[in-house]
Amino acid sequence: MSLEPSACEDLKAFERRLTEVIACLNPSTLRWRIVLTIMSISTSIGAWYWLTDPRTSVVPLTESLLNHPIFTCATLLLIGLFLIGIHKLVIAPQILTSRTRSVLSDFNMSCDDTGKLILMPRPNN
Repeated sequence: MSLEPSACEDLKAFERRLTEVIACLNPSTLRWRIVLTIMSISTSIGAWYWLTDPRTSVVPLTESLLNHPIFTCATLLLIGLFLIGIHKLVIAPQILTSRTRSVLSDFNMSCDDTGKLILMPRPNN
């Protein structure tokens, strides 16, 4: 399978740009994953203390939440993070590569997780 020189150059330029975009997404994705992990752990620890507190079952909910500010703040922040879309930010490179694969499949190509192009053999009719 041979390609014209201009088509080959275009594919190389596309591959370079795709790998560059995915590589640039990885540091921010890592930061968002760290933020999500810290907030999830904080919420879990706060929930443990809130649920094991013997006063939780006898006081009203608002007073119970005010008695456990770490749990309350961590829960509110975690809900806020999900509302701004942290669940999409932590998997941004995977979303990009899956969408790229679906477009490239029309051209008998695919790509790996780093953005390197994979040329598929042409189907014989």
